[in-house]
Amino acid sequence: MQPVHITIARAEDAAALRDLSIATFVQTFADSNSPEDMEKYLAKEMSPGKIGCELQDPDSIFFLAWDGDTLAGFAKVNTDVKADAPKEGKTIEIERLYTLQAYQGKKVGAQLMQHCIDHARQNGFTIIWLGVWEHNHKAIAFYTRWGYVPYGTHIFRLGTDDQTDILMKKML
Repeated sequence: MQPVHITIARAEDAAALRDLSIATFVQTFADSNSPEDMEKYLAKEMSPGKIGCELQDPDSIFFLAWDGDTLAGFAKVNTDVKADAPKEGKTIEIERLYTLQAYQGKKVGAQLMQHCIDHARQNGFTIIWLGVWEHNHKAIAFYTRWGYVPYGTHIFRLGTDDQTDILMKKML
C-alpha cells in the first residue's frame, strides 16, 4: 500500500471522525465486551458533542490517515499531563490509535505511529506513552515492536466494566 496522507482534524471533520471512531472501536472490542457496555461507552465517549469538544481542546490533536478520499485510521495525542503519565521528562500521550479492519496489516497504523513520534520529537517531548487493554494482545505486540515498555497499569471503564490497561512508554 502506498503511504497514506495524514492531516490534522478540524471541526468540519467531526462527523467523519465520530463515524470512524465508532467503527474502529466496535471492530476492535465488540467481540470481547457486552453489547450493553459497548452501547453505554459509545453513547458517552463518542457522542457528537464529546468529539466536538475534543477537537476544540488545545491540549489534543487528532491525526487523520487518508487513503485517497477514504478515512482509514486516526490517532489522538494529548499534551496535558495526566496522573498516569510517566513522572520523568516531558510527556505526550497517544490516547487513541485505530485503523479500520480493512487497513490493518497495510502499515496505516505504523504510519500513524511514526507521525505521532515525529510530532512528539519536533515539539520537544522526551517520552511518549499510552494505555492499552491487557487483553488486546495484537496492540501490545505492535507497541512493543515500536519500543514501548510497560511501566504500570490503570483502570479503564467500558460501560460498567472496569478493565485494566497496561501503561507503556517510549523514550524519544
